[in-house]
Amino acid sequence: MNITLEIPQQLTEQLSEEAKKNNLSLSEYILQLISIKQILNNPPKTGAELFSYWQREGLINSRPDIKDSQDYARQIRTVAEHRQHCNKNRATLY
Repeated sequence: MNITLEIPQQLTEQLSEEAKKNNLSLSEYILQLISIKQILNNPPKTGAELFSYWQREGLINSRPDIKDSQDYARQIRTVAEHRQHCNKNRATLY
């Protein structure tokens, strides 16, 4: 379906800039904004609804390179803890 909208030039420029930052066409970006608004107005209320939403959006199994999600989460946590530890030590040096 095609819809034609009259949008003020300033808003068009702002939307175009945001679309470019997200590597999307203006049409794709506007469609994404409308989709997000729908989910914000009626957010998932249960875990099952949230899972269903993630599935529809293609987030479930979107990282086939991660074979063991729990191990991957541990690795991320270890890196974050190490980074926090390093930042604390750096702060005491100055």
